[in-house]
This record gives sequence, structure tokens and C-alpha cells, in this order.
Amino acid sequence: MEDSFEHQVYSANVIEFVTVGREFCAWLEGVETQPRADFISTALKILPLLYLKASMLPKTETMLDDFLEKAVTEKEYELIKDVVQAKMGPFDDYLEVFTADMQRSDLPLTSTVSENMADIYQDVKDFLMSYRTAVTEIMNDALTELNEHFMEHWGQSLVNVLRALHMVYYGAENLDEDEVDDNDRKPDYDDRNTDNWLLSRRQRDFREGTF
Repeated sequence: MEDSFEHQVYSANVIEFVTVGREFCAWLEGVETQPRADFISTALKILPLLYLKASMLPKTETMLDDFLEKAVTEKEYELIKDVVQAKMGPFDDYLEVFTADMQRSDLPLTSTVSENMADIYQDVKDFLMSYRTAVTEIMNDALTELNEHFMEHWGQSLVNVLRALHMVYYGAENLDEDEVDDNDRKPDYDDRNTDNWLLSRRQRDFREGTF
């Protein structure tokens, strides 16, 4: 097997992503003890850095015929999602904008910070565990897969979550209060009249070919 340190998997950009990725995963695994405001504040700092480092990764082609072994189990995925969901509380849901499903929906679509964060964690952690094998071919294929998933899925998920967290952090009050009065609760999206929302009008225009 190839073991040359001249391979792209040993390049500075990959090493920098590994460093940030490890920090991201370690932070998310220990997030249960953080106050909500601290969690969101840290996310607003580390997510842009993770995106930047991912966008600078070199492009590679697969070298092995076998599929890579996945490190993150379903139980671990659900644990991360549940912890983030509990941490975000009533701020977990947000309106989704950048999704193909939006074009086919008459109503605004919602997503969750917790599920998207778990998706990002899964891809980054799987890559890190393959990278630590120190087998160049495995590291290469893990990098190829990471790049593909970043471009197709978790890169968009990351910027969507970043938008939602920004709105919560700079627009919400009493972030660390776990309970709010019924009068202070935001109305359910299903109860809102969305006919005149700009988002709804754009969706109708797109389907009718007038956008």
C-alpha cells in the first residue's frame, strides 16, 4: 500500500481540517453541560471555521473497491441529536429555505438544528476515524467521500443551521430559560396564515413558471 507522505491526504489543508474536525466533534460530544447561550455562541464560531476548512480540501479519487467502514452508530447519532435537541429546546425548529422540497410545498417547511448538527457530526466523525488508521488508501477514500458529502449535503446543512442559530442568538431573549409562558410562545407554523408570505408567493411563482 502507498505510504508516501507526499500524498494529498497529508497536505496542510487536510491536517487543518482534521484539527478543526476533532475540535468540533469533541465539543459536540461534551455539549450537554453547556448553557444554551454558550452552546449557540460556540457553534457560531466553530461552524464557519469547519466550513472554511472543508471548502479548502483537495479533491481525490477513490483507490479501493471496498466500502469504508462507518464509525458512528445509529445509537451515537441519535444521542448527539437528542442532546442538541434538549439543549436548543423551543429554538430547535427553524424555517427551511434552501431545499428542493420547498419548490413542491404550499406551506413553509421546517427543519431542526439537532438533526442537521447530528448529520454534520456523522460525516466528520466517520472521516476522522478512517483518517486515524494511517492507511493512505483508506484516508484517501475517506477524503473523497467527505468532499462528496460536503458538496451534496452537509455543507448546505451547515450554512442553514448557521442562519438559524444567528437569528436565535441575536434575536431571542432569555435563551437559557427552559420554560416560557404560553403567551410568549411562538405560534405553530401550521396555525399561521402563510398565503401572503414572500416565501409562499415565490414557491407558487416557481411552480407556475412565472418566477
